[in-house]
Amino acid sequence: MQRYFVLPEQISDDELVIRGEDVHHLKNVLRAKPGQNLIVCAGQGLDYQAEVMEIAAKEVRCRIIGRSVSRGEPRTKVIIAQSLPKGDKLEWIIQKGTELGAVSFIPFISKRSVVKIDARKADRKRERWQKIAKEAAEQAHRGQIPTVSRPLAWEELLEQTEKAEASFIAYEKGGIPLKAAISSVSANNIMVIIGPEGGFEEREIAAAKEKGAIPVSLGARILRTETAPLVALSCIMFARDDLGGENG
Repeated sequence: MQRYFVLPEQISDDELVIRGEDVHHLKNVLRAKPGQNLIVCAGQGLDYQAEVMEIAAKEVRCRIIGRSVSRGEPRTKVIIAQSLPKGDKLEWIIQKGTELGAVSFIPFISKRSVVKIDARKADRKRERWQKIAKEAAEQAHRGQIPTVSRPLAWEELLEQTEKAEASFIAYEKGGIPLKAAISSVSANNIMVIIGPEGGFEEREIAAAKEKGAIPVSLGARILRTETAPLVALSCIMFARDDLGGENG
């Protein structure tokens, strides 16, 4: 069944309203009619079973016919911090990471990052990245849309690392096996830091360690920067028995 996200204020006791780009999708792609059933989420852990009542120019009004706990949200909250890769690789990471259960994405610029981005372009990019996360969350039946932050400088990322309950930094030249790292922490909020195509400098690894990050190895084979976060995320979810979401 088609899934849509709305703001909490668009939901009342027995009705909800869908606005924005989703109205176009409902009218022109799904070709919804009154009486059709939908799933609607407000990012608060509930799925609303809704029946279309009225389709207007700028909004679709629905009657709430049921509520249930969202099944697509994992207990383990994984944050993907990704050094900006070339091309559209970050879009792929956001899309697939959302499907696998990541709760947020933090793009950042490290010493060997090839991609540099100014503030004006960053705003446009972030809008697109957030849209990709929304569409992937709908497709994957997530209960909330992962957030995508503005691109951070390396020093800003280190501040976020220090605040994290637990953090792993992928390092192809050393570090403990990821499986051992996962077993060593009990935190339910884990940040995974992935470097650029050229990898991290040793001093960056040292700085991350000072902020509490654990250097980890993702195996004997060198992974592409767009592959590494998905491997790490999948391994964490599998180890925590969390690939099936909160209810299995």
